[in-house]
Amino acid sequence: MDFFSVSREEVLEALRTDPHRGLSGAECQRRLGKYGRNELQTSKGQSLFLRFLSQFQDLMVLILLAAAAVSFAVSWVKGDGEYVDSLIILAIVVVNAVIGTVQELRADKAIEALKKMSSPHAQVLRDGKRQRVESWELVPGDVVVLQAGDLVPADLRLLRSVELKAEESALTGESVPSEKDADARCPKNAPLGERKNMVFSSTGVASGAGVGVVTATGMDTAMGKIARMLENEKAPQTPLQQRLKQTGKVLGAGVVLICGVIFLLGLLQRMEPLEMFMIAISLGVAAIPEGLTAVVTIVLAMGIKRMAQKRAIVRHLPAVETLGSTQVICSDKTGTLTQNKMTVVAFSGPRGEERLEGALPQFALELASLCNNSQVVGGTLTGDPTETAFLRACKREKETLEKKFPRVGEIPFTSARKMMTTAHRLPEGGYRIISKGAPDVLIARCTGMVQGRGSQPFTGAMKAKVLSDNTALAQRALRVLAVAYKHVTTLSDDDRETESGLIFCGLIAMEDPPRPGVKEAVAQCQRAGILPVMITGDHAATALAIGKRLGMAENSSQVMTGQELDRLDDGELSKKIFDYRVFARVSPEHKVKIVKAFQRRGMVVAMTGDGVNDAPALKSADIGCAMGKNGTEVAQSAADMVLTDDDFSTIVAAVREGRGIYQNIRKTIHFLLSCNIGEILVVFVAFLLRVPTPLLAIQLLWVNLVTDSFPALALGVDPIQKDVMNAPPHKREEGIFSGGMGFSVAVEGCLVGALALLAYTLGRVFFDADPTQPVVGRTMAFCVLSLSQLVHSFNMRSERSVLRLGLFSNRKLVMACGFCALLMVSVVLCPPLAALFKTISLTAFQWLLVGALSLCPLLVVEGEKLLMARLTPKKRKRT
Repeated sequence: MDFFSVSREEVLEALRTDPHRGLSGAECQRRLGKYGRNELQTSKGQSLFLRFLSQFQDLMVLILLAAAAVSFAVSWVKGDGEYVDSLIILAIVVVNAVIGTVQELRADKAIEALKKMSSPHAQVLRDGKRQRVESWELVPGDVVVLQAGDLVPADLRLLRSVELKAEESALTGESVPSEKDADARCPKNAPLGERKNMVFSSTGVASGAGVGVVTATGMDTAMGKIARMLENEKAPQTPLQQRLKQTGKVLGAGVVLICGVIFLLGLLQRMEPLEMFMIAISLGVAAIPEGLTAVVTIVLAMGIKRMAQKRAIVRHLPAVETLGSTQVICSDKTGTLTQNKMTVVAFSGPRGEERLEGALPQFALELASLCNNSQVVGGTLTGDPTETAFLRACKREKETLEKKFPRVGEIPFTSARKMMTTAHRLPEGGYRIISKGAPDVLIARCTGMVQGRGSQPFTGAMKAKVLSDNTALAQRALRVLAVAYKHVTTLSDDDRETESGLIFCGLIAMEDPPRPGVKEAVAQCQRAGILPVMITGDHAATALAIGKRLGMAENSSQVMTGQELDRLDDGELSKKIFDYRVFARVSPEHKVKIVKAFQRRGMVVAMTGDGVNDAPALKSADIGCAMGKNGTEVAQSAADMVLTDDDFSTIVAAVREGRGIYQNIRKTIHFLLSCNIGEILVVFVAFLLRVPTPLLAIQLLWVNLVTDSFPALALGVDPIQKDVMNAPPHKREEGIFSGGMGFSVAVEGCLVGALALLAYTLGRVFFDADPTQPVVGRTMAFCVLSLSQLVHSFNMRSERSVLRLGLFSNRKLVMACGFCALLMVSVVLCPPLAALFKTISLTAFQWLLVGALSLCPLLVVEGEKLLMARLTPKKRKRT
């Protein structure tokens, strides 16, 4: 039953309750058993163990686990007891899972600190008596008493109301309290924000009082329906997860191919099947970059740490990179783009608009501050946002004004009268009557207009001019109130007499202004190829006005309302979605529909918001960004990232960080895979030529875990390129190996492998006494493979010349390569390490050859960059 569209009598009859006595205690217990507790049923969070296990779902991790298992099996079959490789792989995977789990727990702890407590009690009528009960005990049919400051405990149909206003911004997106009227009848299709005879669970009573009957509890409330949407809404895979999954598939296919080729070649060469199998598996395991998953996790974790310093808490590791792929930002208006704080921005008097600092505007603001029920409590303004706006704009404090002009009477505001009047005693004797309210209503009560220190007759032409000024202000989506006054010697008991013969003072216009820096952030998004879109429950005119000021929209043709949305199916909306920049008067369901329409067009969508009404869309978006200071608990729990400063501009900084992280992850993958291809090539060619293996298993393990990993980590924190926000974002379907990276990986890997093979051949042919025991050749190959990879890591930093970029601009990379080179030399020169790694001390000439060959990757790739720069001088830089 749509309780808002029927009379009070029909509601009471349907709920079988007495408005004066409420329900009986026995009936409450019966209904509690039928409807259940008045609580939102949310799924429990993952246990620590399940959270840890969830870190093993990634395909790359599964491949590593498989590699560890196979390596262990091979060692067990051989009986050589060499389980170091498999144990190290397993340790890497476990450390990776621990890092991911700790980061998520740390983020959840930060989110927990932001949550606000809510009142768990309600005032009800039961058995004819007013009682205080816990909110979870409420049942449909309970009669609830509401007062200013209360948190609404359930969805209520109002039975009586006295100047009742509800703060519903978290649910509807409106920045000013919603006026409520128990006598109102609403159409069946009325959206939440226009159901004037209803108040909703978890919203606040801003002012006034009322009595209502519970129509829904728990998951059946408007808030509960949003909670159910959250339960049913699955977060999509992030672009990084999709790309790493693709990388895992490529690696998996590569491993199978290598094993298959080795096995077939072995058959042709009539090798023992077990020997072929062991060699094939060993090469397959060597093909997998063991450090890749851990390096990516650490890079993301370090990115999260940097973002936390910029006031953005990221709850899930992959969400960091998702920001870098964001193509559309769907932003809530109230509290995200705007301040959620009504502010006086204009004054229009007899001479038109005037600066707020002027004498007349300040006089009008003093009048509005006196005819005002908001208070200053503990240095904080409390009360209706419109009234608190007057106090902030007035230069004189309310306490000072009230001491000089004490209030002696009040005619309260009502929805029917649309005005409020107060009476104040003047120091010199007599009284000042002050009225404020809707301009059309108040102007009709005025006979004079302020002029200097006196007044002049308020003619019909003057009234028409003021009404025209009011229309002009309203068209700018400003909330306008008129202020008037008069002086009397005695107070009248007749309200109509008190509120007649007034002197019109002026029009005061307010708005919920944009947050500082948001306009610049929107412009930066647009330059970066990101489409900013406003989604709000507020009125279309207000939303468009803010959209124009922020540069998000140009005209009304770019605005779509919730009612217009309802007339489109998913396919039609997807076709037209890019025609609109502002979506107004929308419900939580509409917000999800809009996000999914962009996603169907292949867009990576970020959603920002602070209200409960934003939560389902926050969860369905590729990345949800909730506000930390003023955001609701529900929104924060649904989001992937929480902005602790509630600043939309922080999104832009996060996007920049995300793009930089994606750049660095690509560099890391490029580097690690090209290194692994080089290692495979060395072993594979030696197998084909039937010569002693150039690299022993322990040497390969050293290269994989030391020479590869430290530079890869340093590349992961490479400084973000200055022009990272000047290029469009990566498309969702764009793979890790796009832009020719796959070809570069193969060519550079072959180059590194060929150099190591050349070193091996030179050492074996010219320096080894026994070619069947190529200890010098093996040592030279080991050194060249390690050192050439270290040199090659500098090539990864940019498509531009590393010499122009600056060899020392990434000091961490210089330190990592220096440290690894020192370790490499120690392995050759230090006798205990040389014995462990089966190396031999090299002569000065041999070291010279090793150094020359190791520098080749830098020289070759630098030459290729120079050639490509000349052939394509305007080539877009890799991002």
